[in-house]
Amino acid sequence: MRFKKALLFLVLSGPFLGFSQEEERTKIPDSVPFSIDSLYREDQFYAGFHFNLVANRPSNISQESFSGGINLGFIRDFPLNKRRNIAIGAGLGWSINTYGQNLFISKNVDGSTHFRSLADEDEYSRNRFTTQLIEAPIEFRWRTSTPETYKFWRIYTGARLGYMYNFRSRFVDEDGEIIVNNLSELNRFRLGATFTFGYNTFNFQFYYALNPFFKDASVDGEKIDLSTLKIGLTFYIL
Repeated sequence: MRFKKALLFLVLSGPFLGFSQEEERTKIPDSVPFSIDSLYREDQFYAGFHFNLVANRPSNISQESFSGGINLGFIRDFPLNKRRNIAIGAGLGWSINTYGQNLFISKNVDGSTHFRSLADEDEYSRNRFTTQLIEAPIEFRWRTSTPETYKFWRIYTGARLGYMYNFRSRFVDEDGEIIVNNLSELNRFRLGATFTFGYNTFNFQFYYALNPFFKDASVDGEKIDLSTLKIGLTFYIL
């Protein structure tokens, strides 16, 4: 009698057990599993724009009109600790800059360079020089980043080596324009100290040149030690 009751129970409950197992097999998971990249690197690409302030000017040389520039490039990030928030960055980039000032540059008949101040002249419409450089930034990097977030504080400091492969001085007045490209007095190899800090998208950038634009050059008896201080914003991309 007990055997018959047990057999009847299994027959009646079989469809329900089968349905439950089928539902278990076809159940779709609520979320897709993912793994956190514990070997992440930060801020591999950069782009920025800045204002150029002409520093170390002789007494009769002044800055005039807008002076600015842009820079962009790639930096390889080398984390130094397990958390990966301290790193060294080294890379390669490009920069173009303009400097509006009243230092007139021209060539003499014998090919030598002539420097003159335009402080007492007001009958010209433009006087500026433009530089283009290949740059190699080197940075010590500290940040509050983690593998899970893209918003964090950063402080990067270091140096930027550069080579000025193009120089163009342009003077324009009512009589025409004077363009000078090749100067023996140029310091084509550039060196500057850099400091960047910020949060997430907006990062303030400072650059101070450690060597002047010109060597063995003077105007009105004063040595031309023109250099630059750049202040701007930098944007980083992984």
